[in-house]
Amino acid sequence: MNVLKVSRWTIAAFVLPCLLLYVGLVFAPIIVSFYNATLNWNGIGVAKHVGLDNFHRMFTNDSVFWPSVRRTFMLAGFSMLVQLPLALFVAILISRFVRKPNFLVSSYFMPVILSVAVIGQLWKTIYNPASQGGMINQILIKLGLDSWTHAWLSEPKVAIYAIIVIGLWQYLGYHILIQFTGIQNIPADIYEAAKIDGAEGFKADRYITLPMIVPIFKISVVLSFIGSLQSFDLIMVTTAGGPAHATDVLASHMYNISILSQKYGYGSAIACFLVVVCLAATVIINLLFNRIEKRYN
Repeated sequence: MNVLKVSRWTIAAFVLPCLLLYVGLVFAPIIVSFYNATLNWNGIGVAKHVGLDNFHRMFTNDSVFWPSVRRTFMLAGFSMLVQLPLALFVAILISRFVRKPNFLVSSYFMPVILSVAVIGQLWKTIYNPASQGGMINQILIKLGLDSWTHAWLSEPKVAIYAIIVIGLWQYLGYHILIQFTGIQNIPADIYEAAKIDGAEGFKADRYITLPMIVPIFKISVVLSFIGSLQSFDLIMVTTAGGPAHATDVLASHMYNISILSQKYGYGSAIACFLVVVCLAATVIINLLFNRIEKRYN
């Protein structure tokens, strides 16, 4: 019994420094942000307490806020409905048909480790008008599809979709790696037993791979959704929220309000909304996947 108590105190002694650091870097700033959201403050001068006025203004009197929320969820929706299924499909194909897959998986992962500034400049060049060497527009013109050409990052109705394509391309390899690793960890003897029973190919994937990869796929969904809600760097590098706020998302709108407009209290209110949405989304996704896992267990 004494050994057990000593062991618990020893564990606590090692965990406590990291726990304090985590609380100081994560929870404390969140609490401070919620407090700042009740202030009318430019971040430097005297702060004035305004209660929930910032939240009321955010929900009722901000013409950019709700469109930015919609675009943020658009990023998340395209990521989960297009990127993740495609990543899972590619991971299954690689695990089945490629004997030495490490190089191929690493190739898919390359865009993830590139600087966002590099990726942004690369795709801005790709999206350039044909007269400036834009690859997409030049290909469309050569195919006789001149009417399909656009100023991809300058047209309000098109720009957000152009950015979505960049995000899907950039992080596809990240989710391929996660799901490929999950597939590789499924014991081979399960597939061999299924083969004896006549389950091969995509039939084996349906009844073995998909059910057993659910916990790994849940990780991809959570990371994809939360990452989409926090999208900022790619937006700022490519369009900075323009043209005319057509590509503003929650994170970029918060930056513009807090830093450029020096409305730090109001920007903190937007940040608090983003934190709440992230937490709620994580809880909902976990509940949904817990039900799915119970169905397969």
